[in-house]
Amino acid sequence: MLLELKQLEVPPGQRILLKEVSWQEFEAILEELGEHRAARIAYENGLLEIMTPLPEHERNKEILSDLVKVLLEELDIEFLPLGSTTFKNQLMNKGIEPDNCFYIQNEVVVRGKDRLDLTVDPPPDLALEIDVTSRTHSSIYEALAVPELWRFEKGKLEINVLQNGKYIESTYSPIFPHFPLHQVIPEYLQQCKIVGRNKSMKAFRAWVRELINKKL
Repeated sequence: MLLELKQLEVPPGQRILLKEVSWQEFEAILEELGEHRAARIAYENGLLEIMTPLPEHERNKEILSDLVKVLLEELDIEFLPLGSTTFKNQLMNKGIEPDNCFYIQNEVVVRGKDRLDLTVDPPPDLALEIDVTSRTHSSIYEALAVPELWRFEKGKLEINVLQNGKYIESTYSPIFPHFPLHQVIPEYLQQCKIVGRNKSMKAFRAWVRELINKKL
């Protein structure tokens, strides 16, 4: 490439698009960008997007991820959070870095693995995307067969469930079927802004425990 990536600067909340990027060039770009970076990538059929998130995006990502962890901990479900790991499949000519992702049902399948290959390994069971800058690429997640994709945008949680290769918006999560997360999670995200993270997390954990006890 004539232009080296280190010469490019992507301001927070902005993105750049590179067209006609081959798979080999995509792999080389990933290597040059490295793993420890703020930018996120999405690659589909030769089109590469590089985006740098806003602080608001990162705050909501961390809190939403923590709420998911509380649910899994209180339900005593083993899970593996893999953050913004790059998931890619050369056969499908697609790649994506979610804001966060979790192996839950398939946690035992990938437990202990340092490298994942989606041509043989299962995709994460849940992916999270914070759409402060309208970045979500649902078609990539569909192609990679991620069972659930949660999008948080404009104060609302959208739960997408994969059915017959396409996402269907749902008011509940099959992973957490007994919890009205569609309604409650945005409330706790907003609460964090008012009373702080720790108080909100304690309140959420108490709410989860209360519902679990009612179901027992």
